[in-house]
Amino acid sequence: MAILFLRRLSGRKRTTEANQLLGLVLTFVAGATNAGGFLAVRRYTSHMTGVVSSMADDLAMGNVTLALSGLGAIVSFLSGAASSAILINWARRQHLHSEYALSLLLEAALLLCFGLLGANLSLRMGLFVPVTVMLLCYIMGLQNAIITKISKSEIRTTHVTGLVTDLGIELGKLVYWNMEHDHTAQPKVMANRDRLKLLIALLSMFFVGGVVGALGFKHIGFASTVPLSALLLALAIIPVMDDVVVRWRRFRKHA
Repeated sequence: MAILFLRRLSGRKRTTEANQLLGLVLTFVAGATNAGGFLAVRRYTSHMTGVVSSMADDLAMGNVTLALSGLGAIVSFLSGAASSAILINWARRQHLHSEYALSLLLEAALLLCFGLLGANLSLRMGLFVPVTVMLLCYIMGLQNAIITKISKSEIRTTHVTGLVTDLGIELGKLVYWNMEHDHTAQPKVMANRDRLKLLIALLSMFFVGGVVGALGFKHIGFASTVPLSALLLALAIIPVMDDVVVRWRRFRKHA
């Protein structure tokens, strides 16, 4: 039963329910990673708005080094998103079950590396901060592209600005007063209650993930990312194993 659930959650065949459940899990991971990353390097790495604004401030103040650091973060986020797109499109053309799971597997591996090596890297602070920022930005770009591709841009997981904006729009439609004697022939303004619930759930999962990530890093340190990596691995492993089984059967058939 669990195998069927995981296959449905991250496999090639998609449903709206599976997209939403996967989005909720990834939003939790993003919140935890973002909060833990902030405690590690004092920078948030999941949203680029702040990075671009900081770059502008740094350039205006003459801090070219910091501005270049921000540029590195943006390039890393872009590279992560591009990597996800490459993996997904390649797997799609190969008709793999792990069309989306490969990107999840890569994210799990990178988080595991960060969790296991972070303590050693932190001893070299001059190198640690920029490398960590770029790594976490790459991971966030990778993840955001996964759910964006899966949901056709309906779900975002690594930043909440869009979520809060969409939530505000739906709340505005929810409280809008449709006059009974409106003769303008315009359709009634109606909130999408299902989407409203989803947006609230996504926002809540990002917040809960942030709390869990911050507490985990505070009490455990870099190893707190290992459970996050294990969670992503659990999401990805079934479609990947499906592909391994298919390839093995083909090999034995032609051997």
